Amino acid sequence: MADAATATAPAQAQGSEPPRRDFLKLVTAAMGGVAVGAFAWPFIASMNPSASVLALASTEVDLAPIAEGQAITVMWRGKPVFVRHRTPEDIAAARDVNLAQLPDPQPDSARVQKPEWLVMIGVCTHLGCVPLGQRPTDQKGDFGGWFCPCHGSHYDTSGRIRRGPAPRNLEIPEYTFLTDTSIRIG
Repeated sequence: MADAATATAPAQAQGSEPPRRDFLKLVTAAMGGVAVGAFAWPFIASMNPSASVLALASTEVDLAPIAEGQAITVMWRGKPVFVRHRTPEDIAAARDVNLAQLPDPQPDSARVQKPEWLVMIGVCTHLGCVPLGQRPTDQKGDFGGWFCPCHGSHYDTSGRIRRGPAPRNLEIPEYTFLTDTSIRIG
């Protein structure tokens, strides 16, 4: 019987040890997690955009001085943005396209908020060149829009790729009309 009493005493002592060890392991792991988080936080925070980049997050454009048929280029986030006041002929040409013939089919109505104003990022989707077509003297390509002379991409009056190696249409940035004569890009 004495053997049974001594056998239960160590079992009780051992039975109280595992919960204390589990608690110590849990506290140690939690402190390690806090230490890793405190160490990593400055590195994660350094990846946030700087104040100068956030200042460029949006830009406002006054559309009033842009005559019908005229185009301007504004800079937004370091990229050229083409704003064109389209003529009724430009709008008709953009709408009268068989979408099945386009490499990147997209209706004109999905690319504009108001038919007379086309706003898009002026960077060719092939290799990042800036297409010609903003100035009256520029070559506008076979479809009256823009032409990238580097590799021969032709864009129509809606900025859609019609011929050449570019895989996609010119991108449309987020923009909103603040008034009938001003927009905010971004």
